[in-house]
Amino acid sequence: MKPSLQKLQKIFKLEAERGYDNHAVMGGLDRLLDHWVPEARADNISEELIQIIENRLHDYPRLSPASRAETLEGLLRRIQRSQAAISTDEFAEVELEQVDVAGETAESDDTAVSEPGGLFTESTPETPISPAPTVIKPWKGEPAALDAAVTVLPGIGPRHAQTLARLGIHTLRDMLYYFPRRYDDYSRLKPINRLQYGEEVTVIGIVQNVSVRPLRSGQAQLVEAVVADGSGALRVTWFNQLWVSKRLQPGHPISLSGKIDQYMGRLVMNSPEWEPLEQQQLSTNRIVPVYPLTAQITQRWLRRTMNQVVTYWGPRVQDPLPEEVIRSAELIGLSNALLQMHFPDSWDALNTARQRLAFDEIFLLQIGVLRQKRAWQERTAHVFETDEDWLGTQLGRLPFPLTGAQHKALIDIRQDLASGRPMNRLLQGDVGSGKTIVAALAVGIVIKEGSQAAIMAPTSILAEQHYKNLQQVLATLGVQPEDGSEPVPPILQDWEIRLMIGATPEAEKSEIRRGLAEGWIKLVIGTHALIEDPVQFSNLQLVIVDEQHRFGVDQRAALRSKGENPHLLVMTATPIPRSLALTVYGDLDLTVMDEMPPGRQPVSTHVLPPRERERAYNLIRNQVQAGRQAFIIYPLVEESEKSEAMAAVEDHARLQADVFPSLSLGLLHGRLRPEEKDDVMRRFRDGEYQILVSTSVVEVGVDVPNATVMLIESANRFGLAQLHQFRGRVGRGAEQSYCLLIPETPDAVENERLQVMVETNDGFILAERDLEQRGPGQFLGTRQSGFAELQLANLTDVRLIEKARRQAQAFFENDPGLEDPRHQPLLTALRRFWGDGKGDIS
Repeated sequence: MKPSLQKLQKIFKLEAERGYDNHAVMGGLDRLLDHWVPEARADNISEELIQIIENRLHDYPRLSPASRAETLEGLLRRIQRSQAAISTDEFAEVELEQVDVAGETAESDDTAVSEPGGLFTESTPETPISPAPTVIKPWKGEPAALDAAVTVLPGIGPRHAQTLARLGIHTLRDMLYYFPRRYDDYSRLKPINRLQYGEEVTVIGIVQNVSVRPLRSGQAQLVEAVVADGSGALRVTWFNQLWVSKRLQPGHPISLSGKIDQYMGRLVMNSPEWEPLEQQQLSTNRIVPVYPLTAQITQRWLRRTMNQVVTYWGPRVQDPLPEEVIRSAELIGLSNALLQMHFPDSWDALNTARQRLAFDEIFLLQIGVLRQKRAWQERTAHVFETDEDWLGTQLGRLPFPLTGAQHKALIDIRQDLASGRPMNRLLQGDVGSGKTIVAALAVGIVIKEGSQAAIMAPTSILAEQHYKNLQQVLATLGVQPEDGSEPVPPILQDWEIRLMIGATPEAEKSEIRRGLAEGWIKLVIGTHALIEDPVQFSNLQLVIVDEQHRFGVDQRAALRSKGENPHLLVMTATPIPRSLALTVYGDLDLTVMDEMPPGRQPVSTHVLPPRERERAYNLIRNQVQAGRQAFIIYPLVEESEKSEAMAAVEDHARLQADVFPSLSLGLLHGRLRPEEKDDVMRRFRDGEYQILVSTSVVEVGVDVPNATVMLIESANRFGLAQLHQFRGRVGRGAEQSYCLLIPETPDAVENERLQVMVETNDGFILAERDLEQRGPGQFLGTRQSGFAELQLANLTDVRLIEKARRQAQAFFENDPGLEDPRHQPLLTALRRFWGDGKGDIS
């Protein structure tokens, strides 16, 4: 055998013994080529064989140990065929072992996370893989390895697995669904002489020279290179990246991507992404993904890792959507979508991929919601018919007639109670729209037949408010007949309606628990104390949950479990945009109360620049002098170094000492104990405090008709829906009320957003704007705990939502139980999407 081939054979054997770590020769096997190629030509080795060996070894550093083993085996066989004089026995001595990538070799490379090898558990192509191929054949069945931990990958051991876990990456599947947060478009090449300051571009050129210059008395280094392309030369710098100077070679072509800057009148590039031109280009000369990072992980490493995982495993992901849905909805396949989402060929391809993956999320959400609704509708519940004469008598007991919206809500609830299936209705209406009266009538319909009802509120003060209102409506108001006969008694006696909150004395709680178990207490109103184990009902048939998004899934389910399929009415004063009503609340029957009782004056709303704060203080002084009260809201409890926002505790002291020294100011915030919060709110309600300084905990609070001013500091930090809730705390009496919004700065754009509050009192318009600007989180609250986070679906995209909803409904009608064997992949995806399946039926 020729010396050059014998040398290569020995190096390959040593590399196999080392577990294919690319350290059999100094600098790696690709660096061997500079010396070996001239030796091979001197030995008269065929040019064809030299080119094959050169091409294979050039890509060797980027391969996984398994792929490196296959590459070297292939080269040895090629050499064997080309050297007819060499016997098979000679080659038997240097057979190369396959590496188990899930075993020790992978583990031992745990320190090499900055420059990984490949990530395949099967052999990979030896040639560079084109990023994001546009046509992928569907894989039949899905490998279980997708749910394997990332530690099965070479170069990722326990330590780096912990680092990836901080990004939410635990399995190979997690990597496929860990999407870029943005994309930089480096796909448009420009000659150097046409570059312009400030643009982000890709430049291809030849490295002219490389130097290292010390900075800060030698404490840092600046790597400088000059790259030319025939049209001009560009100075490129890297700060404190000495390794770059060792990798850049004068005379070699490279690709640079980054932002064009300026220094001493000349255009420069600072710290650009770069790659040798021959390598597969993942970071330059294309639309480049930019992933969310954490400490100890670089963008370049994660990008390479993702490319190898997505390119190999993407085609092996089983598409959960039935073919008929894919065709009808005009979607691309899941494999193509994943590949294009990570490494798009074009912006159009990226948008198409995002549409497919977002559709999947909404479709799975809709199927889950439909299943919940079906499960609820299949249950039976007690039938409550409403006698028209009885209802007319109860309406006559009210001090005012119902609005049209209240009448419609009452009709919906009566139909639900008489249907024989459990009511599962969301009653949505602005603050002051009269939801409590409708709830009271629903309670009356159930209680008149001897059953029990429970109302759960998120705070003690709100529960107490409901108790007083319902006591007035159900246990106080009687009817005096015109013929002078005996008056019609109220629906309940005082002792049949009780309040149970955390502050209720234990002796009284014990009495209430006994009354509920024995059945002589008909209506109980309270907080989460109602769902504690000792509380048992004799015949609970109606559950009403106020501000239901503030209760967790488990809390609502626990209250419902106190009865046997009780009717459920949930109420919220937060206007819910149409897109959310179609998706997240799609399992609930929705009633919207969009009409306010007559006589309510709209709250006069104004945006004031910070320098006009004294005008707001004067208005408060004038209102207090007239016997009214005011709220002042802050976004923070206490000031912090990280935020310039005003805070309640510090400003309460300043306002009391310097601005309103002769007035009484209360302080309310989330760090107070529940009993302290309740005490502050009661004292404000009873007039002991003329001004209440508070954080957002007052958003859902006590009804204080005497409060006429709502001043909100740092208003730009709140969402429009939340500002609307604050505004709803005033204007509850007959007097004109005011809402004053003071942003942190007089910024025009921010003030333009706040101007929407001035333009409309319609909570639904504000909710739609808020959803567009701030996302769905504040609307969903704890309800999201029933299903996976939506990564790509935009809940303002009503067209996509309606499209996915139509497809889900059509599919669900044909196979509601997902019993067809062809739909098993969808059932698996559904279980994965909804987590442990504990989603609340409501």
